[in-house]
Amino acid sequence: MNKLIYFFVIGGLMSSCVSKKNQAIQQNILTLRDSYCKAPFQYNYTSKVPSYNSDSILIANQNLKGTFTDQSILILNALDNLDEVHRIIELKKDSSLTSQVKILQLKSKINSKITIALTELDAVAAEFDCEGERVAQIGNYVDNLNDSKNNKLILYSIIAGAAASIAGGIVKDEGWSNAIDISGGVLGAGFGLATLNPKGRKVEFIHHRNLLRDIWKGKLESSNFPPFIWYMYTEKKFSNKENHSIIENMKERWLHYQFDEDKEEADHSVIFSDGGYYRANDLHNRAAMLNQMQSATRTINQNINYLLLDLDKLIL
Repeated sequence: MNKLIYFFVIGGLMSSCVSKKNQAIQQNILTLRDSYCKAPFQYNYTSKVPSYNSDSILIANQNLKGTFTDQSILILNALDNLDEVHRIIELKKDSSLTSQVKILQLKSKINSKITIALTELDAVAAEFDCEGERVAQIGNYVDNLNDSKNNKLILYSIIAGAAASIAGGIVKDEGWSNAIDISGGVLGAGFGLATLNPKGRKVEFIHHRNLLRDIWKGKLESSNFPPFIWYMYTEKKFSNKENHSIIENMKERWLHYQFDEDKEEADHSVIFSDGGYYRANDLHNRAAMLNQMQSATRTINQNINYLLLDLDKLIL
């Protein structure tokens, strides 16, 4: 009998420790339901997105192709700096000091626009990074909930089996002893089967400002992104093969890897809503998608780098 009491005391203590751990996690989770990643105030960017008529822009600026790549010309157009570049080309025909000073002034104006574009890229990439970390924290929380639940069920299964074994040894009546053994086995098996929950626990996670929703809908404008960044996302000329835009390629990968080609499921997913109840798998998918968009955003820096190299060739 003392052994039986011992098992229940140990089981109670372990269950209490798990419960206290979950209470601590529950308190921390409250700070993660409101996003701390968005900017402290909404900057009113101009709603004008650069022209998507890339072929016409390139034809109108064919004289720049000896110095600039097609992508650099389109970026200059998006930054509204094509006039400055054409002016620099004209001024280079005059080697006077006055012309050289004007060229430097024009180049400074172009560089100022490029600097703003680079800071916008950094800001968007930082928000994706921050949101990814925020979701990962929630995902770890749900994983801990699932692990704690399974650990408790396994513990109860062990206690039930041990208690049945001890009780069966104490009871002398063979009929009662067999009944106790069978009951203990059934109870232990029940606790074991309860751990086979493929979906696991869920948690409420709210995100009214949903950057991934804008990407999934893929409209020509987005209030959550600076117009220049959105143009770079949606203009086909800035993707590797130029057949689809950056976000179109991204959506294809999401549909394949995150949603198993089920577009209807994707369209109704909590990931692209204002938030709701997430299971661990949805949270891990959201974190992966945010990290992918962070990487895609940072690759745009390569286009800016090529533009800066082209500008240096122009000034030389």
